[in-house]
Amino acid sequence: MRPRRVTVFGAGYVGLVAGACLSKSGHTVTVLDVDEKKLVSLRGGVTPFHEPGLDEIITGSIEAGRLIFEHPSNVTDFGEYVYVAVGTPSTSTGSSDLRFISAVVEQIVSTVPAGTIVIMKSTVPPGTGTALAKRLEAHGIGYVSNPEFLREGNAVKDWYETDRMVLGGNPETIDKVAELYEDILAPILRCDIPSAELIKYASNAFLAMKISFANEIANLCNTVDADVTTVMKGVGLDKRIGGSFLNAGIGYGGSCFPKDTRALDYLYSVNGHHSPLLKAVIDVNAFQRRVPVTAIRHRLGDLHGVRVAVLGLTFKPHTDDTREAPAGDIIRMLLVEGAIVPAYDPVGVMDFESDQYTQVGSVEEAVRDACAVIVATEWDEICDADWKTMTATMAEPKLVFDGRNCVDPAAVRAGGGEYVGVGRR
Repeated sequence: MRPRRVTVFGAGYVGLVAGACLSKSGHTVTVLDVDEKKLVSLRGGVTPFHEPGLDEIITGSIEAGRLIFEHPSNVTDFGEYVYVAVGTPSTSTGSSDLRFISAVVEQIVSTVPAGTIVIMKSTVPPGTGTALAKRLEAHGIGYVSNPEFLREGNAVKDWYETDRMVLGGNPETIDKVAELYEDILAPILRCDIPSAELIKYASNAFLAMKISFANEIANLCNTVDADVTTVMKGVGLDKRIGGSFLNAGIGYGGSCFPKDTRALDYLYSVNGHHSPLLKAVIDVNAFQRRVPVTAIRHRLGDLHGVRVAVLGLTFKPHTDDTREAPAGDIIRMLLVEGAIVPAYDPVGVMDFESDQYTQVGSVEEAVRDACAVIVATEWDEICDADWKTMTATMAEPKLVFDGRNCVDPAAVRAGGGEYVGVGRR
């Protein structure tokens, strides 16, 4: 594989993983960001977020001279390929905010020479890339849509062991981009730009649907005295369905699923269509966050002054990302109820302007003297804790609401506690 010169706009989750992994593959990569404080940290080999294995790659590539971090205003030579990996956050209507995309494209058009290829990693609504491609082609610049499918906490592995590489654009430009990925053994799906863009949205919406479906079945299990873990295991053994994303709980969060399902719902509405299935996915996810608070209120009554511990603040384990994490909504609801909330997470941090909320340094400290506990994230050190001993340190009625179905119910009961799962007997 011939090494190439690559520039990446954006040092967030996607841009930093892309830049680091491309440099590990032998390419010379410059990652651009406007945050000078972040750039200083990155030059020292320290990432601004928790992603297993990423620090080591960055440090190695910096030492090898293949990875550079710069402010966009300091760069004049952008190389042969330019990745766009800036944020596209939700607006108040659910649509994607494309201001950062527009700003980057403006700089590309004014500074990048003809013959360069722009690769879009940011998630943009179908139709966006077609318009961008026309504008860039007028300046002799190629364009390929190359959506990412990285899971936070597993991003480096996902980069090299992806299920598929999606490339949308004209055949000649796609072939040139495919050369960057010669060391990745994955099928390449070549397609048009809008199809590549929609593959990203459709994939995330489908996975979100599986989660919400499992949660709907869990709610039914509560009524008919079935166990959702057994039910979903049976469903997942069907090879047509598969067992991934069928774990019932308190819903999905993070930077992708909530944003992308809202954006797809918005895309339906502005094009004159209606998707009751997608709206149901979103509604079920919102409902699940209320389930633990409702269960605790039903058991304890008035929560004013009651100590309720929340374990896990990130939207999933092995990341420090708390964006749209279920724990955030749960804590806000508890604080409105007047509860005292000690919380714990191994790496994630949440701040609330309330004297009733504190983030403590261990699972044991959070649980001690709490009348109820909510497990909101399935970190190993939370799920595998000594629940018999910890439950014994709680105050009556020692209620443990397992929002991720990861705690041993027998251990909680052995400590004199009451166990409640999501759809579990």
